[in-house]
Amino acid sequence: MADVSPTVRQRELGMRLRRFRNAKGLTVEEVAEKLLCSATKISRAETGARKPTLRDVRDLCGIYGVDPETSAELMELARQAREPGWWTQYDDLQITPFIGLEQEATAITCFGMYFVPALLQTKDYAREMIRGIAPKINPDILGQRVEARMRRQQLLQQPRPPRYRALLDEAVLRRQVGGPAVMKAQLEKILLLVQEEKATVQVIPFEVGAYAAIDSNFDYLEFGGSSLPGLVFVEGLVSHLYLERPADLERYSEALEYLRDEALSPRDSAKRIEEIRDGTASP
Repeated sequence: MADVSPTVRQRELGMRLRRFRNAKGLTVEEVAEKLLCSATKISRAETGARKPTLRDVRDLCGIYGVDPETSAELMELARQAREPGWWTQYDDLQITPFIGLEQEATAITCFGMYFVPALLQTKDYAREMIRGIAPKINPDILGQRVEARMRRQQLLQQPRPPRYRALLDEAVLRRQVGGPAVMKAQLEKILLLVQEEKATVQVIPFEVGAYAAIDSNFDYLEFGGSSLPGLVFVEGLVSHLYLERPADLERYSEALEYLRDEALSPRDSAKRIEEIRDGTASP
């Protein structure tokens, strides 16, 4: 239990507190009035956007009439949620909550429309990609972001890694990020991860034309064997979306199913990547 990502514990705690509030028939505003705090504070704790204090959890358990044994479990969740994950040392990262969730997912499906997903990137590709997005970035911060990205990739090298699937638009593989040498090494890394069965990669070829989700990059995380629902993460230039409503998850799940059907098979995708690497594929 102690090895579980604190971000996951934070989300689990919020979900359980929300269930107890609903079971008691209380609104967020009513609970906030009882605790003499803002409704936003309660709402953010329930969505996992904020870490509630141990005192908050104790008081909420009292309001909801939670039994002593369950209250102790929730207090322990709150303690674990406040433990720092390795990613918290990188203060500049804007997606630390996502990294914490990524570490605990049992399945990750990523759709890449514009760039190679972070878990598949080489160090040189990552550096050029980050520099391209933020041309004026401080060199020290650039180094920290690249280091953090490489550390995230250890997830795929664990004895029991998550099932990882990447659906990539062909344009991602042809875009010359960092130049021909950097891209050749990047394509070789993707092929190696596929060969080692660390990742399943499917290419959506140019001949498909327009297709579902053509306007966004996103990650779909699943937490098998857990009470936690799935989650969709949409990374933006200045802000990010975390989607977990059933209707949103269903829509993205349908989009992924469509993309898998439109994409080349894993075997044909590997062949297409080899052709692009060798410069033999027609543009």
